[in-house]
Amino acid sequence: MKEIVVYETGPRDGWQNVTELIPLEEKKKIIDGLADAGVSHIQVCSFVNPRAIPQMRDAREVAEYCVSRYPNIDLLALVPNLQGARNAYESGIRHISYVVSLSESHNKANINRTRKESLKELEAIISEYPDLHICLDIATAFSCPFEGRAGMRELEEFAAVVSGMGIKEICLCDTIGTADPLQVRSAISSVTEICPETELMVHIHDTRGMGLACTLAAVEMGITKVQSTLGGLGGCPFAPGASGNAATEDLVYMFQNMRYDTGIDFEKLLRVSKYQKSVIQGNYSGHHVMIQMQQKCGRKGDQKCTVR
Repeated sequence: MKEIVVYETGPRDGWQNVTELIPLEEKKKIIDGLADAGVSHIQVCSFVNPRAIPQMRDAREVAEYCVSRYPNIDLLALVPNLQGARNAYESGIRHISYVVSLSESHNKANINRTRKESLKELEAIISEYPDLHICLDIATAFSCPFEGRAGMRELEEFAAVVSGMGIKEICLCDTIGTADPLQVRSAISSVTEICPETELMVHIHDTRGMGLACTLAAVEMGITKVQSTLGGLGGCPFAPGASGNAATEDLVYMFQNMRYDTGIDFEKLLRVSKYQKSVIQGNYSGHHVMIQMQQKCGRKGDQKCTVR
């Protein structure tokens, strides 16, 4: 069986659109459930300005809890700048996702910096924390809410730049969920040719219901690391119209039935997803609303409907 490594980004990407603060103890319980289900790579928070993302104001407490409790789990935090990297490092995190948008417009909206400024900040992080494992998240790698469909040459050139800075891992992010399997295959083929020593992973949103299809397309191109969120929550607050992510439980169900090994217990994962639903019911502000989805569409077995 081929191994697929699932990176759970729900505690960061999934929760950032929940309008009311999820109690710290509830966050811990959900992360505990993920760990118990066998999820071994978890993006536990983002170290951002809490005025921009209020849900992340307890990021340090979440990170420190996870670091002390789960020394054998790969714990990640998303950071937008040097200060975020500093906060992550001081919390015990040694694996960060640093996000830069392929689109200048989205980078300005998301980070309030030009791409050039973001790359200069990345150089500072690399210099100050040489032992940090950095995954470079290329946001809007497939399409931008402001500039439209991404150009393949621009993606190749940008990937070559960050690879030349010493980045060994890149995540191609479908920030607004409008990619299709052909575009995903083309992007992976192009970036792999330009940066053959760089490891790729994908982060696919599900705005057009293509999350599973695009993630599978990436796997069929040789990608072994994929990102998703519990319950399919998520969405960039600075990308108008962006919906939730590919749901972790859906991916695990699909992969295991296709004879891929994820190392995750599907039944336990489903229970954690249902528990998360009970915790955040009524507080989710994204477009991919699980409660409305179930009330309006109904739910048969483990099949997921999407309200758009």
